[in-house]
Amino acid sequence: MTGPVTAEPLAVVVGATGALGGAIVRRLRGRGVPVLAVARSTEALAALPADDGGVLTCTADIAEDGAGPAIAEALAAWGGPVRMVVQAAGLPAVGPLDTVDPAALGAAVALKVGGMLRLVRAADPWLGEGSRLVALGGHYGAEPSPHVPGAGVTNAALTNLVRQLADHYGPRGITAHLVAPGPADTERLRRLSADRASARGVDVEEILAERRAESPLGALVTPDQVGWAVATLLDPEAAALTGSTLALDMGARRGL
Repeated sequence: MTGPVTAEPLAVVVGATGALGGAIVRRLRGRGVPVLAVARSTEALAALPADDGGVLTCTADIAEDGAGPAIAEALAAWGGPVRMVVQAAGLPAVGPLDTVDPAALGAAVALKVGGMLRLVRAADPWLGEGSRLVALGGHYGAEPSPHVPGAGVTNAALTNLVRQLADHYGPRGITAHLVAPGPADTERLRRLSADRASARGVDVEEILAERRAESPLGALVTPDQVGWAVATLLDPEAAALTGSTLALDMGARRGL
C-alpha cells in the first residue's frame, strides 16, 4: 500500500485499473473521497495518478482468498471508516453458450460473487451507518443472451447476493446496491465485438451498430456514466435504493 494515513472516510474500488473501475475512481475523487484502488497488476496501479495523495493502491486478486487479508491490512493502515466498497472487477470472456466450458461459468461466479463477499468481509470492521456496498453487474443478468452466458449467469447471481447483503447489513444502517450497465463503450466491448464479427464474417462496425441499435437512443453506455451512478450512491437519499438494481442500459433490450 502507498499513501498517507488518515481517519478520513475511504472508498475501496476493486478493478480500479479497468475502464469502468477507473471511471469510478475518478468520480469518487471528484467528490473528494479518498480511494483505495485494488487490482491484480502492480504496474497498472502504478499508472494511476501518482500526484494524487488521495489514491492509495493495493495489489490483490479478488478471485483468491488472499485478497481479503491484503485489503484488510491496507484498511487497518489507513485507520479510518469505509464509506463505500465497489466490486468492479471485469469478467473474462468465456464464449457463447454452445461452446462455453461449464467450469468457466463457475469461475466467473467465483470471481464476481465470491469476490464481492471477500471485499465486504475485509472491509466489515470499518463499515458503519451510511456505508455503501456496491457491486457492478450488467443488464445481461435480466436480459440474458446465449452470446454471453458468463455475464448473464454471474450478474443474475450478483442480483441475489445484493439482496441478501441488504437484508444482512440493513440493521447496521449499511446499504447494498447493484449497478447494472448495458453494453459499455470500452476496449473490452470492441474486442468482444471483433471476435463476434470474425465469426460472422462481417465488419466489427456492423456489430457495434447492432449494439447501439438495441437502445432507443442508439447509444452505448459510457464509463463516465457508470462512474456517475456509483458516486451518486454516496448521497444520503440513495439509502432508499438498498437491495435494488440501478439499470444503466440506455433502454436496451436483448439483441440476438
